[in-house]
Amino acid sequence: MILLNKNWIAACVATLLLVLPAATWGQAAGKRVATIDRIVAVVNNEVITRNELNVRMARAISQLQRQGTPVPARADLERQLLERMITDRAVVQVARENGMRVDDTELDRAIDRIAKDNQMVTAQLQMALEKDGIPYSRFREDIRGEIILARLREREVNDKIVVTDSEIDNLLAAPQPEAANVESNVSHILVRVPENASPEQVQERLARAEQALAQLNSGADFRQAAASFSEAPDALQGGAMGWRDNGQLPTLFAEAIQGLKPGGLSSVLRSPAGFHIVKLNDRRGGKQAVAVQQTHARHMLIKVTEIVSESEGRNRLLNLKERLDNKSDFAQLARANSEDTSASRGGDLGWLSPGDTVPEFERAMDKLKTGEISEPVRSPFGWHLIQVLARRTADLSDERKRLAARQTLRERKGEEAFQEWIRQTRDRAYVEVRLDER
Repeated sequence: MILLNKNWIAACVATLLLVLPAATWGQAAGKRVATIDRIVAVVNNEVITRNELNVRMARAISQLQRQGTPVPARADLERQLLERMITDRAVVQVARENGMRVDDTELDRAIDRIAKDNQMVTAQLQMALEKDGIPYSRFREDIRGEIILARLREREVNDKIVVTDSEIDNLLAAPQPEAANVESNVSHILVRVPENASPEQVQERLARAEQALAQLNSGADFRQAAASFSEAPDALQGGAMGWRDNGQLPTLFAEAIQGLKPGGLSSVLRSPAGFHIVKLNDRRGGKQAVAVQQTHARHMLIKVTEIVSESEGRNRLLNLKERLDNKSDFAQLARANSEDTSASRGGDLGWLSPGDTVPEFERAMDKLKTGEISEPVRSPFGWHLIQVLARRTADLSDERKRLAARQTLRERKGEEAFQEWIRQTRDRAYVEVRLDER
């Protein structure tokens, strides 16, 4: 989970209308109604107000200016931002309906980790954010939203992904550069197509994507075009996806960039989510993984659910940790208490290589000495106790290559499936846009 991404925000319902008595405005007879805010969109039973949109606009323009990205026409940017706010609100509502919460204690721990990852303490991180014009309170809520989004993804998408042996065989047998250890720096634009869209809607969306491509072919700045046209969460970052192994890119993107030179653009591509334009910024040889540092670890997992709260899950593991400190057997406690499929093996996860586990788990595991047991560790799966049994350096064997291929396919499928889930969530919501009303 990339915690510093600021696209998914748990927004509150703002005040709609303030009715002030005439005395507030002066001594004129009678009363006046002063409308200082209005509704610009309805999402199910909640609203987005003009003030909320204005705040998001100001932040977006400031962000684009800091990045050196030309600011799109105000009407285009406003429309794009409102659509993203609608999607955000629909996703947050699903999280709320599923009882997903992140309390302040857990949020503080996450922000402490972010600060440490940036070689800071939390107070220094807060000062750096404020210096860049990012209110610390807003940053906290952004991180809260990121954590909730990661849990939604795990619950709604990742747990349902299946990778078959034949898919692994096909990936390993693929011609260059797909099977090679090559990385590509890619940016993209997405014009979404609603689920069950009419032919007229599909044509309108296609025309919009073709308009964006025409502007790009005429020399328009890709970052500005992304901010103007793209409906992907990374639009305000110029659609930048950064460096990725080719195997980790969506299949559609990986195939589209194979024949491109750096700086090249794809044609308009069609996927279930909508229409895409992909730009290959650069390409390089990936890291040559001849040998890897592996860790033999075991763990216990307590999942956080509608029934088991954050504090209850953590306290259960603290009690188990106390028993372990008093020489109780780890394997026996794992069999009796862990809610992971590894429980039947006493929590044994076998030999793990970098990338085999989620980042939160891996960071905590890497800090442990052999034989040491962690404090409770939070990941998208729940709360863990981790013990390192041994470490070794191993060659990247055929079996390891298959495991790496499986992980690559899981990541690729997960990204594609999650984007489709977001699209369906947005399309299932009742949405009424009132942006043009005055």
